[in-house]
Amino acid sequence: MRGIAKRFPGVIALDDVSLDVGKGEVVALCGENGAGKSTLMKILGGVYQPDGGEILVDGQPVKINNVTDAMKLGIAFIHQELNVLDNLDVAANVFLGREPLLGPFKLINSKKIHADTEPYLKRLGLNISSRTRLDKLSLAQQQMVEIAKALSLNARIIIMDEPTSSLTLTETERLLELVRELSESGVTVIYISHRLGEIEHCADRVVVLRDGKNAGQLNHDEIAHDRIVSLMVGREIKSFYVESNAAQTPGYLQVRNARSNRYPEKMVSFDAARGEILGFAGLVGAGRSEIAKAVVGLDARGGGEVSLGGQKLAINSARDAIAQGIYLVPEDRRGEGLVTGMTVRENVTLPSLARFTSLFMIRRDRERTTADEQIKSLNIKTPGCETAVVNLSGGNQQKVVLGKWLSMSPKVMILDEPTRGIDVGAKAEIYRIMRALAENGAVILMISSDMEEVLHVSDRVAVMHEGQITGVLDRADCTEENIMQLAVGKKIASAKPAFAN
Repeated sequence: MRGIAKRFPGVIALDDVSLDVGKGEVVALCGENGAGKSTLMKILGGVYQPDGGEILVDGQPVKINNVTDAMKLGIAFIHQELNVLDNLDVAANVFLGREPLLGPFKLINSKKIHADTEPYLKRLGLNISSRTRLDKLSLAQQQMVEIAKALSLNARIIIMDEPTSSLTLTETERLLELVRELSESGVTVIYISHRLGEIEHCADRVVVLRDGKNAGQLNHDEIAHDRIVSLMVGREIKSFYVESNAAQTPGYLQVRNARSNRYPEKMVSFDAARGEILGFAGLVGAGRSEIAKAVVGLDARGGGEVSLGGQKLAINSARDAIAQGIYLVPEDRRGEGLVTGMTVRENVTLPSLARFTSLFMIRRDRERTTADEQIKSLNIKTPGCETAVVNLSGGNQQKVVLGKWLSMSPKVMILDEPTRGIDVGAKAEIYRIMRALAENGAVILMISSDMEEVLHVSDRVAVMHEGQITGVLDRADCTEENIMQLAVGKKIASAKPAFAN
């Protein structure tokens, strides 16, 4: 890729960017959110067309007008935001648009599709049937289905945009092994990730973008965490954990007998202190997200009893939770946290429109003031509050979700995978926001599959296994070994009960 340029309304996404990749090479593409990584790859994958520059494959100029053109050139793209159809089964998603047909009526050969899909699932260590509908799978499993689809294309170049953002440690290890296998078989992998440990493990070379321009590159023997960060952000990133100076009020939030729709026969009870960050760890499928949704009324049958400051709350819907100052930042920010066709202003003020009305009319000047305050406070990279959220990077979209709730002074903030797909600089900002909220008296519940995040950010960690909390670890006892023991259902002496009797 030579001199690639791309502009969106009010934004220069790419400015004279170049990228070379060799056959069988694993090239990590790094940069902060908004640096242009995904945009550059969407041009290579045929999603966008460049405003300038050229693309050469095997030394020959090519024109990639759409995704089909890219696929014909052997380019497969695993997107950060999943492109799956959850009303279809696994095999139908893997071979979507490439279905083998039978007879004069050109009926889909369903038997062949399922037979051809199974080897890819086994190669990924994905223990599910090819006949399983996507809406029955976790986000992590859906992401593995996307990877299976890319493998089925027999691609020469596979672009992986945050491929491990929803995967467990075991799944991540298998994926990194697969990347190496692909490389050894001559397939080029362009690997976008904010998990720098993975990049150190698998990359032959690192290319860094900053503000839509080339910032530099590192050869294999130069790859190191600090050097990547230096090129990405141009500043030092301090330790994630900030010890709280706030006075904590134990048992301020009490949840009793909550049930998740995944494990309806099991009840979950826990306490959280005012002023603390309580992390929730566990393997994917342990039921953490489902309990969060039950607490905020998204599963009215499973919420159990919720008390705040000694007062029992009636939460039968999300509206009830919002009225009590209990907010959820969901794992799927695009599908559940935002209306992407709306502007930053509209998204930030959507849950609290009554605050911005006068004589039954929405006062846009008031909306703009609040949205601009959140843009400034959260350092959201956007031309302005009237920019459509769909035009922002993933990390900045996440900040818009945060801004929506921060503008409403939360009492309890539940964050489900708050930094999925977010760069190291933006992560540090979000952790500071979480700590500031806690010090201002909020209860922070953080669900995360990122072990480093759980260990570095939480004051205490509650660990779940198959729909139940197996124990809570004080900060002094928070180690990867202790968390994993509890996550697989084992009891350990240092674990405390989840709630006071």
